[in-house]
Amino acid sequence: MKKILIASILFFLTLASYAQNFNFGAITYDDYEFDKKKLDSNANAVVLKEFGTTSIQQDESTGHLEVIFEHHVKIKIYNKEGFKEANIVIPMYKDDSREETISELKASTFNLESGGFVETIMDKKAVFTENRSRYTRLTKFTLPNLKEGSIIEYSYRLRSPNLFNYKTWEFQGDIPKVVSEYLAYIPGIYNYNVSLRGFQKLTDQKSEINKECLRLSGAAIDCSKMTYIMKNIPAFIEEDNMTAPSNFKSAIYFELAEVQNLTGGKTSYTKTWKDVDYELVSDKNIGAQMKRKDVFKDLISVITKDAADDLSKAQTIYNYIKKQIKWDNYYGIQSSDNIKKSLESRSGSAADINLSLIAALSAANLDAEAVILSTRENGTINKLYPVVSEFNYLVAKVNIGDKSYLLDATEPLLPFGLLPLRCINDQGRVINLKKPSYWIDLKANQKTITNYILNGKLTADGKIIGTLTTLTQGYAAYNKRKEILRYSSPEEYVEKLDERLTRIKILEHKIIDLDSVENVLTEKYEVEFSINDGSKDQFYFSPFFISAITKNPFNLNERTYPVDLGAASDERIIINVALPSKYELVEKPKDLAIGLPNAGGKYLLQTKLDDSTISMSQILQFNNAVYQPEEYLYLKEFYSKIIQNQKSEFLLKKAN
Repeated sequence: MKKILIASILFFLTLASYAQNFNFGAITYDDYEFDKKKLDSNANAVVLKEFGTTSIQQDESTGHLEVIFEHHVKIKIYNKEGFKEANIVIPMYKDDSREETISELKASTFNLESGGFVETIMDKKAVFTENRSRYTRLTKFTLPNLKEGSIIEYSYRLRSPNLFNYKTWEFQGDIPKVVSEYLAYIPGIYNYNVSLRGFQKLTDQKSEINKECLRLSGAAIDCSKMTYIMKNIPAFIEEDNMTAPSNFKSAIYFELAEVQNLTGGKTSYTKTWKDVDYELVSDKNIGAQMKRKDVFKDLISVITKDAADDLSKAQTIYNYIKKQIKWDNYYGIQSSDNIKKSLESRSGSAADINLSLIAALSAANLDAEAVILSTRENGTINKLYPVVSEFNYLVAKVNIGDKSYLLDATEPLLPFGLLPLRCINDQGRVINLKKPSYWIDLKANQKTITNYILNGKLTADGKIIGTLTTLTQGYAAYNKRKEILRYSSPEEYVEKLDERLTRIKILEHKIIDLDSVENVLTEKYEVEFSINDGSKDQFYFSPFFISAITKNPFNLNERTYPVDLGAASDERIIINVALPSKYELVEKPKDLAIGLPNAGGKYLLQTKLDDSTISMSQILQFNNAVYQPEEYLYLKEFYSKIIQNQKSEFLLKKAN
């Protein structure tokens, strides 16, 4: 479980360690000869030293306060796989009126040549920026003259107008670190909630008073000087089936709680949910848009004219919004302008679309609410105190009878009541126009279900011909529909599929309910494929050619964060192949029945030869959407047994 430390920045700890920066370019032979085995013998690169400092200073030209962040790092590269550590990306916040900027950027590569270190300075022309989203800009550069054994070093200063989000410091990264040090200067008029997250512990920390660090309106202000040090830090290894790495990396976070005004009094930023509810409901781009039933006043009777009950009304309105407004791929919890404009332009952000959905449902006299949440890649919400900036997405909730349905109309291929997987992340906060807000679990209400059925026969010339039927539901159907519709037609999709299947030839195809997302997606293929080479009297045949498991997705010795599949799943494969004459079964895959602890899932395999028909039945079930770190080794062993068993084949010999 995540370890979270909440401390006042004024809490004084007396320890012996002090963080300090190091001189740029002071490369030593100890740096060059550092033995990575001290940390991780498999490491491709190691951070030798890392130092950061953040302070709040006054801009002399504007008089405005700003956050100043300085970062300095030195990295040893061991092999070509470690070269990627020289590709640096620095994210920066921006909006219409404010943006973060970078200055004093230095970057060099050091190589040992003829007994001395030669520095290659990065050309400033190698630095470029990229607009990643409406609120994020990236500064990118790559260090030059990389060789196996190089040491790279870079430093920069970032200026930010955003005092609310004091700079987060990540002690843990994708490569091991010898030492990571962070120094935070916080003026006494500011009080931040400080959170240490992750599984690695601080080696040292210290708090002391730094006199007159800032002067405002002629008043000298003291600072709390906070020092945090972590040593011998293992790399954070990302695997599949996880939410945002920021949920689990060891890092220190700062959230502005309170400001002491120089003229007296305090401004509190750590609010209650009652305060937040009032702000959101009163917000012209959230609550005011939820109330815009007038936008749909003349439309709603036409939209719902054939709906027999409230559920049918909700489904009809949901489908209407999905078709009417195209998502522009922007997230957010606020309408970018207003929902009337989005409806007219037929384009909008996730908030525009789902606030339109809420207003339309309300116009039909249905009980609709908003749910604000943090997407999987954005991280989980700290529930100890409300911080609205942590939420980055908004969906709708409609209550009909004793059931509630979570809806996101940004994805035309999702059925009613199934949220996109990006939204399945811990809990969301339900915002009601008249009642207090509350938490709700964000769970997939459908399993990911896939069934494969092959009925075929073996011909005299050693080919299997037959019908392969695939049935998908839930996220499996959504993903398959999305894949098919990337092509200009289903025929082109099948053509490309046929090209990818090296041993299987598709002769005929039929795809049913491609556009009817509430129904099971059915694919039927008339197929032909050759079995393994062999004589007509004896041959090998592997039944594991459909959805074969060849690679274990879990390879760590230990995983400190959950395995998050997003949804429970059920996959079934049935194969029946009629043989042209009598055969004896000499060898076959071992029947297998294995399960995960606490009924967490199972794998069942049965194979047999009966009345000249060879058959296989396989079931793979995961009954939980999330598995805890202590269940990781069970999952790893579970997959290992399946993979080992799927290496076996049928050996059939013609009967005398």
